[in-house]
Amino acid sequence: MKQVRPKKNLGQHFLTDLNIAKRIADTVDVCPDIPVLEIGPGMGVLTQFLVEKPRQVKAVEIDDESVRYLNEKFPKLRDNIIGDDFLKMDLRQVFDGKTFVLTGNYPYDISSQIFFKMLDNKELIPCCTGMIQREVALRIASKPGSRQYGILSVMIQAWYDTEYLFTVDEDVFNPPPKVKSAVIRMTRNGVQDLGCDETLFKRVVKTVFNQRRKMLRVSLKPLFNKETMPSPEFFANDMMTKRPEQLAVADFVELTNRVASVMGK
Repeated sequence: MKQVRPKKNLGQHFLTDLNIAKRIADTVDVCPDIPVLEIGPGMGVLTQFLVEKPRQVKAVEIDDESVRYLNEKFPKLRDNIIGDDFLKMDLRQVFDGKTFVLTGNYPYDISSQIFFKMLDNKELIPCCTGMIQREVALRIASKPGSRQYGILSVMIQAWYDTEYLFTVDEDVFNPPPKVKSAVIRMTRNGVQDLGCDETLFKRVVKTVFNQRRKMLRVSLKPLFNKETMPSPEFFANDMMTKRPEQLAVADFVELTNRVASVMGK
């Protein structure tokens, strides 16, 4: 069977260590009894361990060469290998509206986009696991006060409990990436309602982290125009002397409600 050639434009780095592949596959066991959707299976190094589990497995792969390879290597999966762009898919149609675990060795250059799509479909995805660039994994799992804490940290931790599981070195890939990788797991927490306007919450988080080194009394101002700019008293609150990386999710919820009150929302 002809091997698939890793394609630079797709950010393909094929994992070659079977022990690590099995460890990644086993991360889905925290959410048993529901189907699994694997993103970017490549040549199936992770897929081969996922299909051994007593649950339905589907895989979405954008690379036509990989799709042909997977169809040949996993004939039983032939009807469950989806040749498509995950970012453009309607996830409600994958398992007929049922919940599923998301996993994969994610392409580094679109991993953040994948997780934002996960958030948009959080009611379908109670658990997400997989391997990404170590820097992004640290960002997702970091706590307030950390240098890595940022937009992705807050947005994901609002809805998911995050775990940094283990680091993966460069030499177990073909071709080796220039950075270390890491395996993470995100499991839905009990939050069903943030207690604020979710759309405004996203705007507030993104706006203040765009000027992360500045105090909130400065970084919040782009949210307002001349008509909606709050009074000086609004910016005199003690919270406004903090920088965004100092705020936990609950603080951002409170901040969003403060902003909403002066916007009339």
